[in-house]
Amino acid sequence: MAPRRKPEAPLTIRDNEFIGDMAAWRMTHSEDNSEQLERLRRSLRSARAAELTPRQGQMLRMYYDEGKSMTHIAALLKVNKSTVSRTIARGRKRLKRCLKYCL
Repeated sequence: MAPRRKPEAPLTIRDNEFIGDMAAWRMTHSEDNSEQLERLRRSLRSARAAELTPRQGQMLRMYYDEGKSMTHIAALLKVNKSTVSRTIARGRKRLKRCLKYCL
């Protein structure tokens, strides 16, 4: 018979303080990457406009920007869920190919 494991103790107030202390330390000691993020956002906007087909752009916008599920998108556009999945995957692949040099 296997030995019984003791249940893990719940976090105490001090444990939570330590986690908060570490998060605060990381924020004060990490480098500022806002410039790189803004450049990536600009590149993403232009890549979405230039590289995606209208259908890919529509489905990616519905999925990522509007937060709709693939099932909901499929019902709205009257297509199969797998069609939505494949179209989004192809769109992501195109965007990744365009943006990999921006990082």
